[in-house]
This record gives sequence, structure tokens and C-alpha cells, in this order.
Amino acid sequence: MNKKTKVIAGIFIGLSVLASVFSLYFYQVFFAANFLVDKKDKALYIPPGASFSQVMDSLQRGAFLQDEISFRFVAKLLNYQNERRIKPGRYLIKSGMNNLTVVRKLRSGAQDPVRVTFNNIRLKKDLAGRLTRHLIADSARLLQMLNDPSIAAAYGFDTATITTMFIPNTYEMYWDTSEEELLKKMKREYEKFWTAERKAKAEALGLTPIQVAILASIVEAETKKRDEAPRIAGVYLNRLNANEKLQADPTVVFAIGNFNIKRLSFQDLKYDSPYNTYLYTGLPPGPINVPPIQAIEAVLNPEKHRYMFFCAKEDFSGYHAFAETFEEHLKNAARYREALNRAGIK
Repeated sequence: MNKKTKVIAGIFIGLSVLASVFSLYFYQVFFAANFLVDKKDKALYIPPGASFSQVMDSLQRGAFLQDEISFRFVAKLLNYQNERRIKPGRYLIKSGMNNLTVVRKLRSGAQDPVRVTFNNIRLKKDLAGRLTRHLIADSARLLQMLNDPSIAAAYGFDTATITTMFIPNTYEMYWDTSEEELLKKMKREYEKFWTAERKAKAEALGLTPIQVAILASIVEAETKKRDEAPRIAGVYLNRLNANEKLQADPTVVFAIGNFNIKRLSFQDLKYDSPYNTYLYTGLPPGPINVPPIQAIEAVLNPEKHRYMFFCAKEDFSGYHAFAETFEEHLKNAARYREALNRAGIK
């Protein structure tokens, strides 16, 4: 091998080594684990209007990155530093993810949904707070919208009945869901829930879906015993059909607004409010809580009987004693009052 050949061979070998080194480097830059190495998965939140600098700040504060320079390099090559490429949202970053995967995820806006669950809700402010707990939507703004007559009317409700649009369940939503988008989502879920079959059952009872939800809220407040709910629903339907006042204690508690009341007084029953079903015949103007699906189903599938009265059982089991006549009801009520007195409950 002559000198020239040796030089060429040396150059070739050197370039091959450099190519291998650069290939290895570029492979590591793009494909080596760089996120949350030896750490747990974590969500990255990018607010609307965020810049690339803000994204980097979030990554640094959350200790997502092992090597910041390599991530910046890949982001620049894929044009993610362009402000128009920054998509808001909640992105689940998994332990061991590489730069290429993360940049593509963020650039495409492939955010991960959050699970929004709500139940056991009594007031609109509680509903607004629960719905927005894991969303960027503002609870104060949502509450303002729920109290806006024009917005309620646009969805087919009024400000007293708008909460019947919310069917307690678990829903998947994106973190950057706005208040408007949230309401639209709930309306779609409401329409999905109220199938033709459920509407037909409501109509057979002489009720609208809104009225079913209002009655269901009273049933829900009366008992937590799911097996008893259809029987209680049957009592209230019997009273409605007989044009009798519902005389539901929970409606009085709701009207007064003191949910710590354990025993209503005769003075309480005189509290003047359209929600006081001891004073006004028929259903109250709106629900007294956001009833769960089980309570709605109890109203749609009531137990058929001739009971017109019920009161809590004296054994404090949570179940109720039912009666067809007022005289029988008075005896049941007397036994319960005696039990309360013995227990010192005032």
C-alpha cells in the first residue's frame, strides 16, 4: 500500500469514526430517554397563549428533563419553538420518554384527558367548583353563567332548573376546556342520557325530564337506601296525582339554607319559600340537589302502591315506615319522635 493510499484509507477510517460518533450522538439526542428518568409519570400543563420559553420554564420547574440542550435542539429542528406550534393542554409525560416523542406529542396537541367526576352536589356553587377542579375553566365564571337567565334559556332551562342538565357521572374532558365548552359537553351528555325510552317513561308519569329530576332530588334527599327509593318516589307521585302537598322535609331545609338541621320545628315548616312543599302544592321550582342516576331511575320506575305518607323508622336504620292513612302515619311519626327524644336529638 503506497503513501497516498494510506492517507486516503486513514481519512476514510477517520470519517467513518466521526460518522459513527455523530450517528450515536444524534440517536441519543432523538431517541435516548430524557424525560422523568427514574421518576414517576407526570402531567405537563401548557396554558393558552404560552410561549416556548414558558414551556421550558414549566419543564424546568417540574424537573422533567435530564438534558435540556438536547431537547432544545430537537425542538428547533422540528420547529416547535415557533409560537404557532405551541398547543395548550395537559400532556401526560411518561418516565423514560425521548425528545422526539415528546416534541411530536406537544407539537401535535395530543393532550391527555382528565376525568371529571361529580356527585353528592347540593348547590350551584358546589357544582361549579367540582366541575372545574381539574380544568382551566373558572368556577366563578361558570357559576355566573349558571345564574344567567339568557344562558339558561339557550339550553332549554331557567336559572332554577339549569342544574338538572348535569347528570352525575365520570366524564373525560380536556384540561383546557372553557366554561362554554363545558356547558355544551354537559348538554350533549344530558341529551344522550334522556333516551326515547326514558322520555316515554317520564311522559307516562305525566312529568317532563326536568320535573323527573326535581322529584328525584327530593327522593335522593329523603333516603340513601337505593332499594327504598322507588317506594318513596311512589309516595310522592301518589301525592302529586291526588293534588296533595308533598310535605317533604328536605325541601324546607333547602329553603332555609341550614343543612345542619336535624329536626325541623313547626316554625320551620312555616318558612315562606316556593321550595317549602308544606306551604305550596306541587313540585318546587327547581331541584334541591343534583340527583344521581339511581334517583332518577327510581322516579322513572316507581313502586306502585297506595302509600301517601312515610317517616323515618324509630330504629334509625335509615329506612322509613310507610302508611296509607294519616292516622297510621301519626302513629309512625309518634314512635319516631319518641326515639328522637330518647336520643336527645333536638
